[in-house]
Amino acid sequence: MFWNKKEAKHKLVVIGDSLSQGFNNGGIYRTDVNFPSFLHRCIEPTPDFDQPSFTAQAGIPLNLEVLVRGMSEEFGDEITWNEYLPAATHMLKTLKRIKKYWEGGLKDLAVERSSPYHNQSVWGFNISDSWVVNEQNSRHHIQTNPERFTVFDMLPEHAKFTTARLVLNPALKKDNELQTRSQFDNAKVLADDGGIENLIVCLGHNNMIAAITDLKMIWTEDDNLEVFPGKRTHTVYRPEHFEIQYRKLAEKVSKLNAKRVFVPTLPYVTIPPVCRGVNSDLSSKRLGYFDYYTRFWIWDEDFDPEKHPHLTKDQAIQLDLTMDEYNKIIREVADEYGWSVVPMAKNVAGLARRRLGGELVRDLPKGLADALLKQESTAHLVDEDGDIKLSTDFIRLDKNGQLYKGGIFSLDGLHPTTIGYGLMANVYLKTMAKAGVKFQHSIDWDEVVREDTLVSNPPKLLAELRYVLRFLAMGNQEKFLNFSKNILGQAMDLVSPRQKE
Repeated sequence: MFWNKKEAKHKLVVIGDSLSQGFNNGGIYRTDVNFPSFLHRCIEPTPDFDQPSFTAQAGIPLNLEVLVRGMSEEFGDEITWNEYLPAATHMLKTLKRIKKYWEGGLKDLAVERSSPYHNQSVWGFNISDSWVVNEQNSRHHIQTNPERFTVFDMLPEHAKFTTARLVLNPALKKDNELQTRSQFDNAKVLADDGGIENLIVCLGHNNMIAAITDLKMIWTEDDNLEVFPGKRTHTVYRPEHFEIQYRKLAEKVSKLNAKRVFVPTLPYVTIPPVCRGVNSDLSSKRLGYFDYYTRFWIWDEDFDPEKHPHLTKDQAIQLDLTMDEYNKIIREVADEYGWSVVPMAKNVAGLARRRLGGELVRDLPKGLADALLKQESTAHLVDEDGDIKLSTDFIRLDKNGQLYKGGIFSLDGLHPTTIGYGLMANVYLKTMAKAGVKFQHSIDWDEVVREDTLVSNPPKLLAELRYVLRFLAMGNQEKFLNFSKNILGQAMDLVSPRQKE
């Protein structure tokens, strides 16, 4: 093992999913502000930490913040009825350009690079994808399932597989070795090239997330645990199946001989506002669980359980109990292998305002409060006692266009804002420091707040949140254009690890 003989060459390597890649607002865009990036900038001298860039076209498959901001700049703080069709046309042109770019229609997407990235994260990956998926089978899936652009499909359908190709084999070369490398294969190349000092393995979220994005509970069977992501039909791994996969992952991690390994516990999938809790009496003031969980763009009084997709309260509770079993398995395996467990589930749960009946159990860093106070646009988010007024609610703006609710999750309702990623980095930093990692700096909260434009400078159009969500969900717009599926619905389909019917 390299780290026993000399200092490891690679200080930080990540194998993970959307949360370690930095996915938010419906796409992967700024990888330089994901939580591993915040961490690596706390080390002096700053080590190499290579990762792909997805800033072209504001990200893949889309960026809801940029989309709404563009509409706000074009049409102002609200869209009137006579602007509905022009706004729809504006959005359609934008999405068509994004789709064409990420299908390679505007330029070659290949990057001349032979060595693997330090950040091997790919959004949408579950545990087994880390050794099943490679650039070759991703390319094959794309080629055998041709893309199309019509008013029925406005987003790049194979965005996940395009992303996987650009992470796993960025040169896109049909080299027998490069094209068949998985996340673990690439990590092994780094391990053999001087060793890995700190390895973060951020996987497991997508072994359940499809239950929320699809609002369906379909359990795994014994024969479909490692199905290619474009073929799988289940939405939730049974705990015994999760354990099989996690222990197989552990064996692969151990072969990398990293000096330290860090794995997170998995937050409840029922906490993010990607699904909206609704009670049968249409009240949102009940504590704990709601009677139904539906799409976040469906308002309480509009919800009809006979019409709208949903999970029931019992199903939500069952998902959380299953997640408890997942986390028990993670802690047991980590203990067996000597890994450090990052208490992410506990920290996210402490910010779940609606789940906790309005009371937050949190330990937010003072540095974040100080950074928020420095900016006029965010100073109101810190009260007179120094407490930060951020929560896991969907973002809401007041009549002045300032955020007064939410701030932890981005506009896709599932992934963190930049501040949310900063908070993740802070939890990792504490755990890693206890394990012996030497950090010369704390999280740069001024940078985190400055880079979080959704919180510090939200698009004014979001003040009319209900209208914006209804617009993106293509409600009345269907009178003008025959869209078969709304933008938000397509986004949920793309994020889901499950094959669509």
